[in-house]
Amino acid sequence: MRTLLALEDGRYFEGESFGATGTCVGEICFNTAMTGYQEVLTDPSYRGQIVAMTYPLIGNYGINSLDQESRSPHVRGFVIEELTEVPSNWRSEMSLDEYLRDWKIPGAKGIDTRALTRHLRTRGAMKACLTTEQISPEEATQRAIKGEGVIGMDYVCEVSTKKIYRWDPEDKLSAPWSIQKSPDGQDRRALPSTRFRIAAYDYGIKENILRLLRQKGFEVTVVPAATPAQEVLALDPDGIFLSNGPGDPAALGYAHKTVHDLMGKKPIFGICLGHQILGFAFGGSTFKLK
Repeated sequence: MRTLLALEDGRYFEGESFGATGTCVGEICFNTAMTGYQEVLTDPSYRGQIVAMTYPLIGNYGINSLDQESRSPHVRGFVIEELTEVPSNWRSEMSLDEYLRDWKIPGAKGIDTRALTRHLRTRGAMKACLTTEQISPEEATQRAIKGEGVIGMDYVCEVSTKKIYRWDPEDKLSAPWSIQKSPDGQDRRALPSTRFRIAAYDYGIKENILRLLRQKGFEVTVVPAATPAQEVLALDPDGIFLSNGPGDPAALGYAHKTVHDLMGKKPIFGICLGHQILGFAFGGSTFKLK
């Protein structure tokens, strides 16, 4: 089935559909990783976006229930050059095509994703429409123009946890893989004892970030994005972690205020969106690269 990818500046690409049929609109971005497409799909930081993979062959090792950054995919659409129809991996549970169909996410294959990436690199971030409907490129372009982008959007409220919880209290999710099994037959290495306690603000945190923090000896308590400063301080953590996440950091005034209220009271470390929020708390601002 024909699929159409139209950018808001009028550039368009034609390809073949896989995954779900239908139409999606969102900001289009690219990812240059050679592996890890499942982690990309389930990364909450991509909420509201259509993602294009520059590596030309995607889907070769399928999908499994372990290599996820969250419990569900967050992309609106997925764009690739070539799809592996029959995955080959001992942990594979389903194909990429089946996975996208199950989650009703449209995909496009046969797209020159490197040409697309060069165009975005030159022209800057923009919205796009991905559709299997039999509409003209001009109509698809108009849908992209009128559609929802990232600027001014708070997607954090859609992906953040709704309650405070401790990550992996039984140490079953964080132990790293070991190539050689231990004498008792275990294929995972033992975790170190916890030395410090941190409170992690969930703006869309990836599970691998939580695993790595635990592997470094931290006991991690995850808190919702809108948790007030005093409530976090009442947990008496040794430090505060600000996670990755989706959307426009300028739209998260509540997070700016909270982090500002925490400044000087506990050590604070931010990554990705959390780092940008930390910048706003210090009076800074952000802008998109061109």
